[in-house]
Amino acid sequence: MHISEGVLPVGWAVVWYSVSVPFLVAGLSEIQRKKKANPMYVVLASIAGSAVFVFSLFPVPIPIVGTCSHPAGTGLSTLLLGPFVSIVVAFSALLIQALFLAHGGISTLGANTVAMGIVGSFSAFLFYKLARGLKLPIFVSALIAGAAADIFTYLTTSVILALALHGTTPVSTVAGSIFIAFLPTQIPLAVLEGLVIAGIIVYVKKNRPDILENTGIVR
Repeated sequence: MHISEGVLPVGWAVVWYSVSVPFLVAGLSEIQRKKKANPMYVVLASIAGSAVFVFSLFPVPIPIVGTCSHPAGTGLSTLLLGPFVSIVVAFSALLIQALFLAHGGISTLGANTVAMGIVGSFSAFLFYKLARGLKLPIFVSALIAGAAADIFTYLTTSVILALALHGTTPVSTVAGSIFIAFLPTQIPLAVLEGLVIAGIIVYVKKNRPDILENTGIVR
């Protein structure tokens, strides 16, 4: 999902930065608000940020398309912190990786934030709510949320790349081809990530339910 430095034209890089900024501002505002109510909230956000950083630190290169496949981690940060704060967490992890580990890039940071942070976080949020609305157990709901965050992150990455690079080929054709290239590695990664996130959420729910009270998402 880390779109490499220089892959996107400048115009598209600016577009995706413009899309991500309002969400980052909203997330930072929420962090400040919750920090005033509970100073330990920043510690929880830092722990979640570390988890996202580690989750997304194991890239599997995808030939031709200028990016790589890996777990996302935003399913976990969304269920612990809420989608807006999860976006800030994802941005922070992506920024550190771009600066110090050559994963992704600064010019593509906005696009990567849109895919992993915004779409990944809100996909996890919406699918978890949908699953719980269908009376599915917390474990199953968290698994679905984690897998959805992963798959929709890569679908968005495929669209972002296609919009910028499709040339004379239809955008849908290029996006579909890129997404299909991701699937052999991403489907098992998404299921595995969903299982890990579900296990963590069930453990936290059982042993530290107060942590989940910060957002009220996991009930």
